Amino acid sequence: MKIQVLGSGCPTCKKMFEQTQEAVKQLHLETEVEYSTDVAKIIEMGLMSSPVLAVNGQPIMVGSGDVEQIKKALGEVSTKDNPQHTGCHCGANKTCKDDCCKNDENKCCGGHC
Repeated sequence: MKIQVLGSGCPTCKKMFEQTQEAVKQLHLETEVEYSTDVAKIIEMGLMSSPVLAVNGQPIMVGSGDVEQIKKALGEVSTKDNPQHTGCHCGANKTCKDDCCKNDENKCCGGHC
């Protein structure tokens, strides 16, 4: 999964980048978060505002948010990428409700249930 935060370089965009890094850490995702100030990429996505949180080149969130909103957006993408899984709710201190992801690093929880 390729995660990007695209923005103009403003404080709000930088904050989203930091919050996305924290969300990725809390979700135990094995990926880096890329930050880009290339406004042309935002326009190519058909958007006219920033910051933009994108996964695999597709926008999943536009505008500011908090770590929990970012985690939710990333979790929804993980579930779509893994159709046999109905949704992981394990997070950092919760128990996964679906045996299909327990101890499997390829599932949306990364095997951290």
